[in-house]
Amino acid sequence: MNNQASPLSETERLKWIDAARGLAILGIFMVNVPAFNAPYFMYGGEDMFWPSSLSRAVHIFIDIFFQASFYTLFSFMFGFGMQMIKDRLEEKQLPYRSILFRRLLVLIGFGLVHAFLIWHGDILLSYGVLGMVLFAFFNASNKALAGWAFGMLLVYVVPISMMYYSLRDRLGYVNSQAITAAKLNYGEGSLLDIWRQNLNDWTYSNSPDVIPYLALSLIPMFLLGMLTARKKWLHEPAKYRGAINKWWIVTGAIFLLFKAGPYLFGNPSWFSILQDGVGGSASAVFYVLSITLLFQTRKGSQSLNGLTWVGRMSLSNYILQSLFSFLLFYSVGLGWYGEVSPFLSFLIVLCFYGLQVYVSKLWLAKYKYGPLEWVWRSLTYMRKQPMKRKQPASFSR
Repeated sequence: MNNQASPLSETERLKWIDAARGLAILGIFMVNVPAFNAPYFMYGGEDMFWPSSLSRAVHIFIDIFFQASFYTLFSFMFGFGMQMIKDRLEEKQLPYRSILFRRLLVLIGFGLVHAFLIWHGDILLSYGVLGMVLFAFFNASNKALAGWAFGMLLVYVVPISMMYYSLRDRLGYVNSQAITAAKLNYGEGSLLDIWRQNLNDWTYSNSPDVIPYLALSLIPMFLLGMLTARKKWLHEPAKYRGAINKWWIVTGAIFLLFKAGPYLFGNPSWFSILQDGVGGSASAVFYVLSITLLFQTRKGSQSLNGLTWVGRMSLSNYILQSLFSFLLFYSVGLGWYGEVSPFLSFLIVLCFYGLQVYVSKLWLAKYKYGPLEWVWRSLTYMRKQPMKRKQPASFSR
């Protein structure tokens, strides 16, 4: 038995899990670019500033199929991955707590750099900090994991939705002063102005009263990912096809009911927490199950193969998307802040993501890991990981 701690080998990887991560990177990018480009997502007024029917259609499409679906999918994958690493280390009779603790510390380091120097909408710092909570659940029963996950989701969505409903006539406030400041600092300011505005926006979206709700939206998906990894449903999809099909139908129905259903009634603002908390969580599970099922067919696996390349370099690709957006929209680059319509934003995402698929394939043909993945693994396992392949890999379609 090899009792040395190490990352997953090439043959141990589950392609559909890598593809799910790749899809999550696309979905996060689709939501992040409009928020990177303009302050309306944070401070309100998107419909006021982009009133055309085309912009409205793009906004609805992204809201139904992307908003709150992919950071939750990434959260699910995060919990799934943590449980897989724990299980592998225990099989080798190695202490898992110290290794997972280092893994989270390194992630926090990446998050600090990303959140304060590049993008206030960072998720890495939140995952690293809130991931520490999982140490309290590693020895919990499957029933306890499910109970805590669904219990926290209920605590998150029910009271806030009731509060929003009681305040429904006062929702939809547009902070014009904050919008003007963001446009000035991001679109015309110096690098220091950009960083100051970025800190202001990060503080606004991560204020002490917001943190509990952030935790109650992320941790349940961590736990559901852990539970799924324990049950091995995604390890052996052919064996558990019945369970996967059942939950695919259930989560798909909840996804459509809570994400698309509100538009039949004017998409009231007070319903947003239910739409994102319930519909977004269900859509995340629906997407990962859909990819898993598609990968069990030859045509499905071939058509989604490109997602696996991006997914295996998910950290590097996530940071690369932010660097690209930083240079595209902020004044230190092209300075397009506030000037890109929702439709053009949609096209930018598709084009750049297509480039990422191609570049990721070229990179992985020569190297075992993405550049940031290599740093993360080397620091996690306290040992320099082999990076370059002895022979270039060939990826068949």
